[in-house]
Amino acid sequence: MSTDTAVLPMNQDQTYPPLRVGLAQFKPAKADLIRNLDRIKGILKQESNGLDVLVFPETTLSGYFLEGGVAEASVTIEGLTDSLGEPPQNAPDLVLGFYERGRRNFYNSVAYIEAGEGEWCVRHVHRKIFLPTYGVFDEARFVEPGKDVRAFDTRFGRIGMLICEEAWHSLPAMILALDGAEVILVMSASPARDFAPSPGGLPSNLDRWDRIAPVIAMEHGIFVAVAQLAGSEGGKLFPGGSIVVGPDGSVLARGPLMDEAITRASLEASAINRVRISSPLLSNLKQALPHLQVSLDRVSRRDAYGKTPEEPEADNDDTWPNLMGGGDTPSDHEGLHDPSALEIDHDLVERTLVEFIRDEVQRRRGFNKVVVGVSGGVDSAVSLFLACKALGKENVHGFRLPYRESSKESLEHGQLLLEATGVHAHTIDISDPLDRYVEKYEEDLSPLRKGNLMARLRAIILFDQSAKLDALPLGTGNKSERLLGYFTWHADDSPPINPLGDLFKTQVWGLARHLGIPDVIIDKPATADLVQGVTDEDEIGVSYQEADPILHWLLHEYRPEALVRMGFSKGAVDLVQRRLQSTHWKRELPTVAVLSSSAIGEFYLRPVDF
Repeated sequence: MSTDTAVLPMNQDQTYPPLRVGLAQFKPAKADLIRNLDRIKGILKQESNGLDVLVFPETTLSGYFLEGGVAEASVTIEGLTDSLGEPPQNAPDLVLGFYERGRRNFYNSVAYIEAGEGEWCVRHVHRKIFLPTYGVFDEARFVEPGKDVRAFDTRFGRIGMLICEEAWHSLPAMILALDGAEVILVMSASPARDFAPSPGGLPSNLDRWDRIAPVIAMEHGIFVAVAQLAGSEGGKLFPGGSIVVGPDGSVLARGPLMDEAITRASLEASAINRVRISSPLLSNLKQALPHLQVSLDRVSRRDAYGKTPEEPEADNDDTWPNLMGGGDTPSDHEGLHDPSALEIDHDLVERTLVEFIRDEVQRRRGFNKVVVGVSGGVDSAVSLFLACKALGKENVHGFRLPYRESSKESLEHGQLLLEATGVHAHTIDISDPLDRYVEKYEEDLSPLRKGNLMARLRAIILFDQSAKLDALPLGTGNKSERLLGYFTWHADDSPPINPLGDLFKTQVWGLARHLGIPDVIIDKPATADLVQGVTDEDEIGVSYQEADPILHWLLHEYRPEALVRMGFSKGAVDLVQRRLQSTHWKRELPTVAVLSSSAIGEFYLRPVDF
């Protein structure tokens, strides 16, 4: 697939032809360097004669989330060029992100490799300086930071390169522009996150890239091209959405969401001249640079307390307002009760989860089919519908697993879903095996233990049926249940793939309506159907409508007392906070005593899809 976009009009007086750039959205096979290189070489051959520079995203060669596997999937720059073989005739120059094996260290690097006569010539290697180590990121633990940002000459002009977070800071792009770069190529592996409705219909990380790239371009009067990784890695989805921006901040080309593609744009040098004449910001910056350099030197000498050696001690620091640690006054949180905080773009979320299922089941794990436990509730209904959209109904097996005390309504609603989707339908009654165990060994079994036993038996059956059918179990648990600890450990949470685990229950209800799931299933009270007549609200002690916004703000580092001041019920806040804090263990693998320097999950770290 490719996308082509009209570009700025060509200046008839221009000496040089436009620079033809292609951004290759790419889904790397995890840590499979040979397979990825073969595909890269195939794309190079395909794009010969049509492009001057072909840009692949950050860590294209191996995938991004490697953890301790970086050492196994890294290559030297010499090994990389040797592996590329002979350039195809009229091949474009190649920009490629990879984990680099240095003399004694590893780096997250990108190389600009020029296609010469019969061989590749490395023009420049940039090593990532800003290594994110927060949220889902842990780069600084596994690679060393680079130490230099510089532009370099190519046969097409002077170019600069940045890797992902470096572009989120103003200084690296400024240095490249001052160093003469007329084009900045940004290679990124930016996982999709936060799917609130937005004018552009983009996840928030891409929405931010849509703001960053034009700002860099307009400030310096240069072209900016951002090549984004695509595909799924252990549940983290790279959404694509590459962009090329002109010196005036206009988007010249945009790649599709989720898919692999070559996004092309022609960069006219005359556009730089026009913008710099009308808005000479870079020229002004160069004039002010000597003075700014003095200020930069001064602030770089600040100590941990924000003081430079030449500054005197303040008489009383307490006279300064506490700007960072003050504390959650009502005016800080006027919007906490706004229900839009949990709104999601249903179209975008549907598309993302369909891609997630397809990518994780088929491409990452090598399966074509899934099994889904169908309870008749909204969560399993949404997972079932998404699986059909991702894999086709012929590749989905839905299982009703009733116990003799299960509600008639649950059984009927499960059947309604199986018929509505047209998947392979199965019903296995778990009553006899469970009752035989109870009658023979545990006659005094409590309702709670019996419910947990049902849930675990259902999980065992689903895993056994998945082995029989050569299918993968698909999870159905939502984020609210997971955060509140309202699930049976090693039962509801046991499937290896779960599309709903980062959606609150109220968001699942909204997505269910968007997918066209029957109202009778959405509107009924939520229940695990493990104890007759008992709903989720009965057992948890608070409704999802009340719990979800509390959970949302707690996860965003708001303190419980701030939520109470803003009108949330103190009893509900205390209950939700207590359940959240007391159930971390249920969201982790079993706790293992660490006795060695190679303990799994502590020292020996590999992602699930390595």
